[in-house]
Amino acid sequence: MAMKFTNANFQSEVLESGVPVLVDFYAEWCGPCKQLGPFIEKLAADYEGRAKVGKVNIDEDMDLALKYGVQAVPTVVIIKNGEIYSRMVGVADKKSLTDALDGAIQG
Repeated sequence: MAMKFTNANFQSEVLESGVPVLVDFYAEWCGPCKQLGPFIEKLAADYEGRAKVGKVNIDEDMDLALKYGVQAVPTVVIIKNGEIYSRMVGVADKKSLTDALDGAIQG
């Protein structure tokens, strides 16, 4: 299951993580976000132990969305060693997401 990232745990769970982290910035009211949601959950299961996968609700944690320059949802950001490794805006296809996450793990 995808983790829930918030202002309270973002530093420890994402920025200080020893593995790459995929962060899905989403909103409950966003149709494309709902379309992407099941795949994000599948990634969380598929990459367990190799990467973290989680979500940030932009309506609940607007500070994080602003800090990471989220102007549209969904926006998926992969963070490695506390830095942005990759960013995708809109509903990214499965191959793009897995290729980016694999690249972060291997690189």
